[in-house]
Parts: sequence; C-alpha cells; structure tokens
Amino acid sequence: MPPSLTSFTDDARIAIDNLADRAAGLVHPTVRLGVTGLSRAGKTVFISSLVHNLLNGGRLPLFEPVRSGRVSAIRLEPQPDDAIPRFQYEDHIQALVRDRVWPDSTRAISELRITLDYQSASGWSRMFSAGRLSIDIVDYPGEWLLDLPLLGQDYRTFSENTVTLARTGIRAELAREWMALCASIDPDGPADEMTARRLSEAFAAYLKACKSDERSLSTLPPGRFLMPGDLDGSPALTFAPLPNLSAERAPKGSLRAMMERRYEAYKSVVVKPFFRDHFARLDRQIVLIDALQAINRGREAVQDLERALADVLACFRPGNNSLLSSLLGRRIDKVLVAATKADHIHHESHEALEKVTARLVDRAMHRIGMSGAGIDVMAIASVRATREATVNEGGQALPVIVGTPMSGERIGAETFDGNRKTAIFPGDLPKDPELFFKQLGEGVGELPEINFVRFRPPAVEESGGGIRLSVPHIRLDRAMQFLFGDRLA
Repeated sequence: MPPSLTSFTDDARIAIDNLADRAAGLVHPTVRLGVTGLSRAGKTVFISSLVHNLLNGGRLPLFEPVRSGRVSAIRLEPQPDDAIPRFQYEDHIQALVRDRVWPDSTRAISELRITLDYQSASGWSRMFSAGRLSIDIVDYPGEWLLDLPLLGQDYRTFSENTVTLARTGIRAELAREWMALCASIDPDGPADEMTARRLSEAFAAYLKACKSDERSLSTLPPGRFLMPGDLDGSPALTFAPLPNLSAERAPKGSLRAMMERRYEAYKSVVVKPFFRDHFARLDRQIVLIDALQAINRGREAVQDLERALADVLACFRPGNNSLLSSLLGRRIDKVLVAATKADHIHHESHEALEKVTARLVDRAMHRIGMSGAGIDVMAIASVRATREATVNEGGQALPVIVGTPMSGERIGAETFDGNRKTAIFPGDLPKDPELFFKQLGEGVGELPEINFVRFRPPAVEESGGGIRLSVPHIRLDRAMQFLFGDRLA
C-alpha cells in the first residue's frame, strides 16, 4: 500500500507496532498469517481444518516438518492481541465434525495462535536449542480487503468508478432502483438526511443483489455495507456514490458535500484502522476464491472475479523483509491464491482448475503492473466432502464424485433431503486456459458448465477412545508448506 495513503501518525504507529512485533519475535518467533477470501470461498472452514489436522495428526505428506518427524508438539495458545475476538475453533470444528454442517461465514476479524515445537533440519541450529514457532492466524472478511483501494480515491473518483461498473452487464438491472433514485435528486441541492438514507439503502440493496448466489459477483466495496455490525445506521454508512459529479468543489451544505464528508468518515473510522492495526502487520497471506462458482455463473462472474483479484493483489507487496522494511511497514513475504472446493470436481480436472486460476491471477497482475514474485496458485479443498468413483454409461466409464448433497439441493427435478448420498458427474473444466479466456473476452462459444451442488461435510469416523480422526482434505498440506514450511526449516 503506497505510503501516501496513510498519515504521518498512522505511519508512526505502524512502525511502533512492527518494532514491538519484531522485538517479541526475537524471543518467541512468530508468523502472522492473514486468511481472507471472496464470498463463499470458505475462510472459516480453511482455518478450522488446518488447525484440526495439525492438532490431530492429519495426513500431511507434503508438509515436510511433520512428514520428517521434526515437529514434536503442537498446541493452541492464548493469542497475543487481547482486543481482537478469538477465532472460535472449537465451535466451528464441532459444527463440521459432529453436526456435519458448514460453520457460519466470517463477519468480522478474529485471531488464533497455534504453536509448534520442532527440531531444525540444520544440525548446527540443533546444537543450540529446540525450535518453537507460533502461527498467529488473522481471519478477516475479503470485503474489508477490497476496501483498501478506497484509501487512494476521493469521493468523486469512487463515485465514477462505482457508477461506471454499475452500468455494465447484469449490474445495470440490479442497480436500476438506486440509479433511478440518483436521477431524481440534485447532488448540489440542500443536504437532506432522509434523501441520504434512501440513497444508501438503495445502494446497499444493489450490492447485496450482486453478492447473491444467483449472481456471485465479487467487486463489492464498500464492504461494511454488506456487514455493517455496530456501525449500522451511523452517518459513516449513510452515503452512496452519485453519478455525473462536477469537478468543482461541492457547495457548502449540499447533499454532495454531505456524501463526501461521510465517505471520508468511512475511510477514517473503518478502512484506515483495519489497514493500520491489522493488515500492515501481516507476514504471509492466503486469499481463497470460489472460481468454480464464478465459472458456473458465466462470463460476467468470471470477469468480475478477475477485477476483484486485481484489486486484492494491488494491496500486497510480496517480497523479503529487512529490518528497515519491518519497522517502516513490513512486506508480506508470500501470497497464496487458492481455488477452493476442488472436491466438487474429479481429480482429472484439478490441474485445469489450477491453470484457469493461475491465468486469472496473471491477468489481474498484468492489469495492475505487478510481478508474480512471491505469489503461488493452487486448487484445494479444506475439507473433502466427496469421494471419487466411476459409473458405466452407454458402455463408457464416466468419472463421478459421490457425496451427500445438503438438504434442499436439487439436480433436475430431484430434491435431496440431506441424508442420501448420490453420484454426480460434475462436468469438465477447459484444459486450455488460453482458449477459455479467449472465449471469455470475445463472448463466443459456451463456457464449461459445472454441476455445482453443495455437499454436507463428510462423516468422520472415531478412533479408539472416542477421539475423532482429522478431517480429510485436498492439498491443505501443500498450502501449509508454502505458507510457513520454510519457517520450520
């Protein structure tokens, strides 16, 4: 994030926080891992499964410190930040394992510390002391991350960008009520609280319609309009973008002046504190995306996901930390973009999912002029809810996935009750991402159709003594190795 987006006071506070973190890290080495994602990507499930597999001896062959036996103990410990809500791991894992329901999605920031005792792979390091690393997992909504670019935009720029986007494709219909209301008012007329309220409510309704499962659009700032929390009804959330604003200064006492003031208040009381107190202190980051849902929803959903990824990646500065960079605003060493729900397709399509996701990331980085250093892409399933099988149809072997669809899910005319398993042919992803994005850009040809059904979490068997086994996953260990395996070397 460019330093011009923060004040001198903010920069000083960030430097002090980073100095304190670094000093503490000399005694107790720590990695601050940010976990976020776009809508429906499964942030809560990712953290719950990661912690559960570490604590319960999960199958992690690609996580070298565990595979080699160098990790001697793993435990949860009190988090370092008492003012941040604790990530309620125990409640979430109970929902997954005992109740077989997906836990509630992230609505606010939370934190959890897990500590690993290990032996260094270096014989020289082992001579001095056993190693210990704490991973402070910072969970926050993706909508908050998408707010960070607002710090570099004034109200007029924000309005122009938002209105231009709202007039494209399926958004135009969703924004009809809000845009009609905008057309009926004079932005330079007298400020009126009820007019501001009607505009903000219409704008929030538009954002919620974009986020719905039927649309699955991803670019949705300001994020707190979708999750207002204790700011609900405050002036900082009672504003909206306005079209066709003059470049001249807003008249004193006008509706536009009121909107500008409240937009700046939103940045001051919502966006800046998140950047200063949380985001600027991260060392590593994983961004979860639901690429399958976007592909299933069509061209505009995929294009919007690419746009959101560009906004997200522009917030990061991957690179190695030095003492100076740690003090002045440390860089995030590594960023992982993970396409989730890989268990919803056959493993034969996993490579295609990774290639499409990698191409999405490449296109997003090209858009913002950013290199790919420190960024990796993979397809994962934090919790594997299906297994694979083969059925014969018309004399041909057809690869399918088998799982228990959630109650109310439908395939054709059939509605599932949440108890019966079924086999589904999920469809095939394109093996050539270049052809896929050519079709996407030119609007020709049919995009692949994925038979997308939501499955219940799997039934996890008990081992002796009633201890539950770790939840199954796909490539969670590979994600661990990338995100913090090097810190356990």
